[in-house]
Amino acid sequence: MFTTPTRPNDPSVVSFRQVSKSYGTGAGAVHALAEVDVDVRRGEFTAIMGPSGSGKSTFMNVAAGLDDVTSGGVFLDGQPLHTMDDTARTMLRRRQVGFVFQSFNLVPTLTVAENIVLPFQLAGHRVSPDEQQWIDHLVHVLGLTERIGHKPAELSGGQQQRVAIARALAPRPAIIFADEPTGNLDTRSSSEVLQLMRSAATEYGQTIAMVSHDPIAASYADRVLVLADGRVVADHGRLSPQQISQLLLTAEGVPA
Repeated sequence: MFTTPTRPNDPSVVSFRQVSKSYGTGAGAVHALAEVDVDVRRGEFTAIMGPSGSGKSTFMNVAAGLDDVTSGGVFLDGQPLHTMDDTARTMLRRRQVGFVFQSFNLVPTLTVAENIVLPFQLAGHRVSPDEQQWIDHLVHVLGLTERIGHKPAELSGGQQQRVAIARALAPRPAIIFADEPTGNLDTRSSSEVLQLMRSAATEYGQTIAMVSHDPIAASYADRVLVLADGRVVADHGRLSPQQISQLLLTAEGVPA
């Protein structure tokens, strides 16, 4: 049986300390994040929401080390992203970050099995027996056993997203960033994918940060962060879709 990896004692996987991010200069500057001070806690499923232009995509990009901050500090699994160069950030992402995208981002010429182990190959890491047992477990739990030799074009949208989730979970990263992961799925597939992500947090202790505009999707999360004008304006535990909709209306300046 595969072993559960040990995690650091730090309760936060991502920490923002007075983080600001601006694009451009002078009167035309866009302030995407403004002095954000927040932690993404280990083992939780966090939904990041907000109106269009609120800064939620910038939040994810900065948290994953895909973009530099203008000021402040960002720590990923205890490492200071804001002081690292591009090479160091890339190496940290390969070890500690998984991604799940709306468009699946699977390699069309690779099979399901090959797509799942791709992160190991990119990192130049040979899959160990324990890691292979974990991958086999994921394939079984995600219902992909009969599809393991198929290529993405031979799968439904829901199956492709399950492969993407398996690929993200396989290296057992510190955090998985999910960017509108159900945006291209039907209602049934969306529900299945969201339940799988919730199970990853509750059963395996996986930290997940999901950017979404959908109150139903966010209702699966343990925590809901709402951004507006580059600031965190609401921070709540698990909420119903109706409660989340009211929070979003308030963030947009519409009376709830």
